[in-house]
Amino acid sequence: MHRHGRRQFRSHHGHNQQQSAQAPIQVLSPAGDDEPLTITMLGAGQEVGRSCCVIEHRGKKVVCDAGLHPAHPGLGSLPFIDEVDWSTVDAILVTHFHVDHAAALPYIVEKTNFKDGNGKVYMTHATKAIYGLTMMDTVRINDQNPDVSGKLYDETDVQSSWQSTIAVDYHQDIVISGGLRFTPYHAGHVLGASMFMIEIAGLKILYTGDYSREEDRHLVVAEIPPIKPDVMICESTFGVHTLPDRKEKETQFTTLVSNIVRRGGRCLMPIPSFGNGQELALLLDEYWSEHPELQNVPVYFASGLFQRGMRVYKTYVHTMNSNIRSRFARRDNPFDFKFVKWLKDPKKLNEHKGPCVVMASAQFMSFGLSRELLEDWANDSKNGVIVTGYSIEGTMARTLLSEPDHIESLKGGTIPRRLTVKEISFGAHVDYAQNSKFIQEIGAQHIVLVHGEASQMGRLRAALRDTYATKGQEINIHTPRNCEPLVLTFRQERVVKAIGSLAANRPVHGTPLKGLLVSKDFSYTLLDPKDLKDFTGLSTSTLVQKQSIPIGVDWSVIRWHLEGMYGEVEEGTDEEGRPSFTIMNAVKVVQISEIVVEIQWSSNSSNDMIADSALAVLLGIDGSPATVKLTSTPHQHSHHDHSHEKGDSMMNKHSHVDASGNDEFDRIRMFLEAHFGEVSGPNVTVAEGEEDELLVMTVKIDEVMAKVDLISMRVESDSPDLKRRVETVLEMALTTLKPLSRSFIGSGMDLNLENIAVTA
Repeated sequence: MHRHGRRQFRSHHGHNQQQSAQAPIQVLSPAGDDEPLTITMLGAGQEVGRSCCVIEHRGKKVVCDAGLHPAHPGLGSLPFIDEVDWSTVDAILVTHFHVDHAAALPYIVEKTNFKDGNGKVYMTHATKAIYGLTMMDTVRINDQNPDVSGKLYDETDVQSSWQSTIAVDYHQDIVISGGLRFTPYHAGHVLGASMFMIEIAGLKILYTGDYSREEDRHLVVAEIPPIKPDVMICESTFGVHTLPDRKEKETQFTTLVSNIVRRGGRCLMPIPSFGNGQELALLLDEYWSEHPELQNVPVYFASGLFQRGMRVYKTYVHTMNSNIRSRFARRDNPFDFKFVKWLKDPKKLNEHKGPCVVMASAQFMSFGLSRELLEDWANDSKNGVIVTGYSIEGTMARTLLSEPDHIESLKGGTIPRRLTVKEISFGAHVDYAQNSKFIQEIGAQHIVLVHGEASQMGRLRAALRDTYATKGQEINIHTPRNCEPLVLTFRQERVVKAIGSLAANRPVHGTPLKGLLVSKDFSYTLLDPKDLKDFTGLSTSTLVQKQSIPIGVDWSVIRWHLEGMYGEVEEGTDEEGRPSFTIMNAVKVVQISEIVVEIQWSSNSSNDMIADSALAVLLGIDGSPATVKLTSTPHQHSHHDHSHEKGDSMMNKHSHVDASGNDEFDRIRMFLEAHFGEVSGPNVTVAEGEEDELLVMTVKIDEVMAKVDLISMRVESDSPDLKRRVETVLEMALTTLKPLSRSFIGSGMDLNLENIAVTA
């Protein structure tokens, strides 16, 4: 199928980013009948956090990601879930386990009407394994908060949502329902992260989630799907920023850590329990092994969740890069750290007075051990914080980057900040160069930027347009806000596949194909009805209807009334030898006895309509004044042959035609005279050599004439205007005079089928 979207779009922005009732963006297309694709961001629209994207097309509804906003408490951290009837959602696809992409899932699955519908939740096996751990840890942290308003769900909700989630493999083609399917692809970023290629009725949408195109110590890079999508929904976290290359970042990072501990300070790294925490642990363990002078300085990861998660990492080694897989093949487990140790009891840090390195959660330092250590160490200038991931607006991590003189304490009041603050991002997001190259390689017609702050997103959109403009290319880039529907319309060519006996011989271009059109899952198949059972498992049946009618008139009177309505009826007998009339090749009237007739027809829309009219005629015969007149005097019905052909039957070899009493010619002349006045003919006798003038009427207006050949019904005139007017009147006359039996023909009768259903 081919789709062509227009290049222009209208954007109607309100004044409040969180306003739910927004006018939709309309991308115009000449094909107004095609159903649109609607994309609505319930979160991560011109912001980072609470990712939640609703995709709707052809009656299907898919939600990608369901995260919380780390900077907002309680219900305020949820996406705008009231904008969706969750019982109508066909599938929720979760790209990875991070809080801002998955932590709203227990609430949506257990606290909304999602469970009233037929929708399912899908994520990769590794994501499901880590999701259960991270969500349970989130619940335990929230339980320590005395403010109950911030508790969105409990461990029971998490367990229930985890059990109902369906785990899928990379590159697995998942068919959800008719016309809706998806395939996960590697996204890099964190273990188990995936991007989804979603197909709805042939329309393809690539949702990237968070992705990375830079191979690190354990993860593969995001892969380019082999299928070109029509729409790409893409992260824009770093906007137009260009990050240092991997080696340079690692050197800067290890130098910073080394400088802090060499001056006798304590180094704090806020990390998520999964993701770049494992990456940094691999890096530090390698660096410590190469620097014996540092090996007396302890390196800790202070997270029980980190420790439990290492079992998951060892389980899914086959999804990691070749470096990790080859080391495992040599029985060299890179996750059996020599110098990085688990700090089971954080209180032991109070007993350790010297320098140390601590990786602690939560990543954004809004709560948890990382926040406690920050407040304990902030007053000492020897200490330092290294922010290693992306910091969301409104979190303590983002606040620290501005190097304030004081920070707020969770215990109340403020604390002087004297420790150093540095940022080196190992967040596994693409920078501008990587994102721009990936977008161009994907080659989608429409790019929808999400998961980025409004200013960064705007600069990225402008930079991408400039990049395409320098190549002489155009691109449609959209940056929808939360709750602002983006409507894209595509022109779709519906392709019909001929199968079975219809496909036995290749049809010649332009010749019609007749068959049964079968529509399933938005695809179309044309086949012969006799092949229906072989290819679809369906079978055909014909419903024959019969209606008996008591009637007290002669059979010839019945014929007179039917001819008066339909013009012609076909006289014959049924399979039992009883007299019958066939009306318009659709309905048969059978004389059952002298006082009963029966109408029979194969039921369909057109035949049913003709049968209804025939029934009305028959029911009205007994009370008709014409019937009284016909039955009170001898009826000399001629039963003529009812032929109205204009061919050789109307001419003889002596150029003479008996046109007397031909009502049809008289009525045609009446129509012509009513419109043009003077009309002569038709010529019924012509001289030898003038046979072309036989049965010709002449219309004359002023000095202009037009001739009407009543045999071929063709009009000839030197005046194109008069010819066109006469043709119009002639067509109107013929349409008016033509009997119903010639104007409309039923779809046939098949009254001798086996295994037919009969209603009476």
